[in-house]
Amino acid sequence: MIAQLFNINQTLRSHQVRRILLVEDHYLNRMLLSDYLSYCGYDVQSLSEGSAFFSTIEKFEPDLMLLDLKLPDIDGYSLLKQVQQKPDLSKIPIIVVSAFAFKADKERALSLGARRYFVKPLKLKDLILTIEEQFICRYR
Repeated sequence: MIAQLFNINQTLRSHQVRRILLVEDHYLNRMLLSDYLSYCGYDVQSLSEGSAFFSTIEKFEPDLMLLDLKLPDIDGYSLLKQVQQKPDLSKIPIIVVSAFAFKADKERALSLGARRYFVKPLKLKDLILTIEEQFICRYR
């Protein structure tokens, strides 16, 4: 299954570079994730806070978003809720990457429209597989 996924992913990537919006307030986490995603062939735009979230979506037009829930100026749950209220944005897959490890946090994020939920620290390989799964489902 994984070998098939990677074969399909290589085909997808060769046709179009996928854009990922990364919203993460912690500088080191943001830089490491951004660098790794870029290394994997994605076009990454990163934000350290939520204030420019919607204007960045409008300009960058991401294919997928990675969202931390604890941001300095707004909580990620509010952003999830606002995204779901906008039909043109609600189709963009959102993967939460958070330090919140409680089951209730995960359930709340998923109920607000997140497609997947990862608790930090995360395995980068699992994140890439999940990102690619989302692209396969979205562009099928």
